[in-house]
Amino acid sequence: MSESAIADNLKQLGDSIVGLTLKEAKELSDYLKDEHGIEAAAGGGVMVAAAAPGDAGGAAEEKTEFDVVMTSFGDAKLNVVKVVKNLTGASLMDAKKMVEAVPAKIKEGASKEDAEKVKKELEEAGATVELK
Repeated sequence: MSESAIADNLKQLGDSIVGLTLKEAKELSDYLKDEHGIEAAAGGGVMVAAAAPGDAGGAAEEKTEFDVVMTSFGDAKLNVVKVVKNLTGASLMDAKKMVEAVPAKIKEGASKEDAEKVKKELEEAGATVELK
């Protein structure tokens, strides 16, 4: 019976690891390295590979970083260029080039709150925006 209990415990542990988000897997890897001196081979590839199947069904729910992609600048190009300039800190010329090169990533790796704010500002200026 003790073998069955061990197997169940290991199965439960394995299921927990597979269900980790990438951020949680990284935190676990850091903990194991710092507290126990255990370092994953090949940069933690095993943990990342194990976490990938669990992400397939709930990726949208767990996503914490977003890219703000402008797909169209609409009819008010000048207003959109001004907003892009203010959001990115780019020069007026660079902001114009970015707007004219749609689809263009305006912001990468933003939190959901920041991405929504940027999207709202761009849409108010007349642009069409997607969060990816």
